[in-house]
Amino acid sequence: MNKRPIIIDTDPGIDDAVALAIALYSEKLDVRLITTVAGNVGLDKVTQNALKLLKFFKKDIPVAMGADRPLIKEPIDASNVHGSTGMDGYDFEEPTKELLLKENAVNAMYRVIMESEQPMTLVLIGPLTNAALLLKMYPEVKEKIAEIVLMGGSTGRGNAGVMAEFNIYADPEAAKIVFRSNLPIVMVGLDVGWKALVYPEDSEQLKDMNETGRMIYQLFQKYRGGSMKTGLKMYDSSALAYLLQPEMFTVVDTFVDVETNGSLTSGCTVVDLKGYLGQANNAKVCVDIDPQMFKTWFMEGLSKCN
Repeated sequence: MNKRPIIIDTDPGIDDAVALAIALYSEKLDVRLITTVAGNVGLDKVTQNALKLLKFFKKDIPVAMGADRPLIKEPIDASNVHGSTGMDGYDFEEPTKELLLKENAVNAMYRVIMESEQPMTLVLIGPLTNAALLLKMYPEVKEKIAEIVLMGGSTGRGNAGVMAEFNIYADPEAAKIVFRSNLPIVMVGLDVGWKALVYPEDSEQLKDMNETGRMIYQLFQKYRGGSMKTGLKMYDSSALAYLLQPEMFTVVDTFVDVETNGSLTSGCTVVDLKGYLGQANNAKVCVDIDPQMFKTWFMEGLSKCN
């Protein structure tokens, strides 16, 4: 089987950790590079978290540090959701720096994309700062990018602003650049993340599944994306689910832009489902998910981990 070559741009983050576990143990994906971006917590912490996870998983994937702040606005974080370290709840071993590249994430992405014989897929599960810088600095990479699959945005209400999802709200100007790139884009947003739930009985099953399951179970005790009683929201894993099993989603082709000027709506993804703006479609937007199919896929994906 030809594995799909991907780069994961991430800000670990508890739900990022789960998505990385599934990606790194998937038989269908070839993770060539992990890049980090400030988001859930600061850049140093998310990079350290990525290295901790790779040591835990015993995977030798190069890591490159990217943007430590948004293009224009002041940084925000989500430590209230993920804890002060970004991955509170589990006592990870301290990693070495062997996998950490000296080159910046944007330059590393450019190199890995251009060296690849196959077109690369970018999986963006944090703010879009690194991707925007890549597309602006090296527009020639577009010819070698097969697709961008991103976790972010919403067709309606937000979780960081009234109308804004966190990853887009964190750097709306970067998101605008990505959506205007004329590349194939899949937006996996809050509409499906709110339905991609892990319930208490699932968490209990994870605890006894394998070492990864035990680690994730402990992280879940500190995760504030939903609750252990009503279900934990697996936002970032939803993006991996689209890559690996897209049939669980309802998807529409539409036009998406990002509000950067609105005093009340900055970071809002304007998803023009009715064609009011008269613009050509520029994204596939996931608007629904089969929750049972997701749960089955999620548990099976984690069962393949160490």
